[in-house]
Amino acid sequence: MTERTTVSGTERNVPALLAVLLTAMIGTVIAGDMVNLVLPDIGADFGATEAETTWVVTGFMLSFSVGIPFYGRIADRVGLRRLFCLALLAFAAGSLLSALAPNLPVLVLGRIVTGAGAAAIPVLSIIAVTLLMPAGRRGFGIGVVSAGSGIGTAVGPAVGGGAGEALGWPALFWLTLVLALALLPAAMRVLPPGPPAGGSPFDLAGGILLGLGSGLLLFGITQAQTAGASSPASWGSLLGATVALTLFARRTVRSPRPFVPPALFADRVYRTAVAVAFLAMTVYLGGMVFVPLLLIDVNGLGPGAGALVMIPAGVAAAAVAPLTGRLADTIGTRPLVLAGLAAVALSSLHLSTFTGGTSVLPAGIGILGLSVGFMLVMNAVITAAATALPGDHVGVGVGILQGAQFLGAGAGPALFGVLLTARRETGAVNPLFGGPDGAAYSDVFLTMTALALLTLPIARRLRPTPAPPEAVPSPRPDKVTNSSRASGDEITG
Repeated sequence: MTERTTVSGTERNVPALLAVLLTAMIGTVIAGDMVNLVLPDIGADFGATEAETTWVVTGFMLSFSVGIPFYGRIADRVGLRRLFCLALLAFAAGSLLSALAPNLPVLVLGRIVTGAGAAAIPVLSIIAVTLLMPAGRRGFGIGVVSAGSGIGTAVGPAVGGGAGEALGWPALFWLTLVLALALLPAAMRVLPPGPPAGGSPFDLAGGILLGLGSGLLLFGITQAQTAGASSPASWGSLLGATVALTLFARRTVRSPRPFVPPALFADRVYRTAVAVAFLAMTVYLGGMVFVPLLLIDVNGLGPGAGALVMIPAGVAAAAVAPLTGRLADTIGTRPLVLAGLAAVALSSLHLSTFTGGTSVLPAGIGILGLSVGFMLVMNAVITAAATALPGDHVGVGVGILQGAQFLGAGAGPALFGVLLTARRETGAVNPLFGGPDGAAYSDVFLTMTALALLTLPIARRLRPTPAPPEAVPSPRPDKVTNSSRASGDEITG
């Protein structure tokens, strides 16, 4: 039977809900990646240096990283429809500002606003699936939504390079504006209108400290890659991050209503999921950044051709995502995470060993295996965490999990970039590497292999098998049921 959501008495298909969330996820990932290949054009138009134009990317990333935990926490108090639509409006406003930007500072401001809106999409999509779909179907729903990440990763560089070259870089922001505006009425139809029942106040100052610490940490790591670890921007930001996160920890212990409830980390499965999400994302984004660089630097491809080599990996990851969600609902999460990490480690080792030659085929095979393995890991990890979360901690729990995932996305490329620079003039550590070029890249991929292997024993702490669907407690078991009966927000099979 086709599953339907009932919103204010009007039936809505679950496929329609997932279609909106999937499309929004694709747009978010594309918005983050599409500008990388047009930065030289932006710099030429505005007479800006390379360091100045990188703020078009950095501004989006910082806003995104700060916004993720806030949206997760606010989602426990504000209705999904209202928050999702406000985020889309911010996304649209930032895109419009970017498209019309007369100078670089205005463009950076537009990207910051866009990132603030985009930060809500991954968090609210997972929360929507967790709260609105039955326990036995959540893994599938998470898999469908996560497929957007693979699709966006695959087509983002192609959209940025192709549309940017053919139509000019402002056209990229007009495209994201149209997408956001088109999603607004669709989101109004498929998301429930009312606020969640029982949301409690929280420590806003603690949330600001967490966002500030996360943003400074990401910025400091990024600056260590571009300006060196000894630069004031790098060590100053890292010092500021340490202070902010220390103060956040103190407030968490002392506040009667902390931004992140300490009880959240009392569950072993949730703690493990956060750690695995951070480490797996660190490795995955390292591959997604350094394989294209390898193709350009060692194999001599142009940016467009390099992006084409990456497309099969994104397509495969997107195709596998719903399947992994179904498997998580049936065989449990731990087997999928362990199998995915093993695939990530083997693919990274393959990249370290075989990508020093003239053929691009080894790189394409390696990144394909890496992407599929990562999708196995992340879908299962998110499903495990969502199942373990108490009902009144769903929003903040998903927000912290995805915040950790995004920090890994920012930290991985930056740290591996430092390693790549340090190993430029040395031979490869991997004794199996025999290529004439690319020894430094081999060392980066070998480090990714080691990190994936180190994550395996951590992942073993995940729950080995799922509870039967009827025995899995629904998030917010009393509050969601009662609220649903009152407002009609429920899913029936």
